Amino acid sequence: MKRRDFVKKSMNAGVLAGASSLGLVSFNNLAGSAVTSGYDLVAVKGGEPDTMFDRAIASLGGIKSLVKRGQSVVIKPNIGWDTSPERAANTNPKLVKRIIEHCKQAGAKDVYVFDHTCDTWTKCYTNSGIEKAVKEAGGKMVSGSSEGYYHLLESTTTKRLKSVKVHELILESDIFINVPILKHHSSTRITSAMKNLMGIVWDRRYWHNNDLNQCIGEFPLYRKPDLNVVDAYAILKRNGPRGVSIADVLYPKSLLISSDIVAIDAAAVKIFGNEPDRIPYIRIADELNIGTKDLSRLSINRIKI
Repeated sequence: MKRRDFVKKSMNAGVLAGASSLGLVSFNNLAGSAVTSGYDLVAVKGGEPDTMFDRAIASLGGIKSLVKRGQSVVIKPNIGWDTSPERAANTNPKLVKRIIEHCKQAGAKDVYVFDHTCDTWTKCYTNSGIEKAVKEAGGKMVSGSSEGYYHLLESTTTKRLKSVKVHELILESDIFINVPILKHHSSTRITSAMKNLMGIVWDRRYWHNNDLNQCIGEFPLYRKPDLNVVDAYAILKRNGPRGVSIADVLYPKSLLISSDIVAIDAAAVKIFGNEPDRIPYIRIADELNIGTKDLSRLSINRIKI
């Protein structure tokens, strides 16, 4: 969906495309094609990141149930930190590579990968191993480092996040796949799928200064990913989001996948031995009906390799 079509499409509730000064935009109607299967969430344990994704996406009906021939796909991993893969601060490059390969096999025209990084973006892209993996798989790395890539959106329904600048690839691509790494975070206890969306916006400082949990919980009202894949192969159990040493890393060797961004974060919290109700932004998003934190209501396929 091109940005002009995205703006034209949405004349019916809640969010304004401020940069275009045209009518009301409902991002909840902007998801591509939902992955079709009998499961709401799949949890895989015991394999390598690429193998676990193979099993997980097959359980959800295959990537072709989401990505159609000729479509454009944007993949948003966590590439925020200038550090190597074994430090578990960024999404595992093996996982990113495999997702791109699946999308290309489904006939995707273009598969873009980017992040608005915390450290210098060129070093993050290189030293995370993700840039190399993306190029090997036939994807395209794109910078998130310039404000000119971001377009202003305004909301009439959010409590705290009244406006936000979102990267143009999120507005223009047909399919949006969110691929965070699960880890400890000093401000929010964990970072997973919802918090990873801070890497598609320009002004993160506003979020930190204006009730971070509320902003994280509200943002999916602007744009929900079509698919979320949580990398929990190696996780920072403490000293997140960057980590201090390799001693901070544990290896659950797990992966979660779901189109429900609230449910996947609720499941991710449990890998930390915690409960969804203890993470404020999960409660907020659940109350806004963005998804459900009540995993007992979901059909979950648990796969052990």
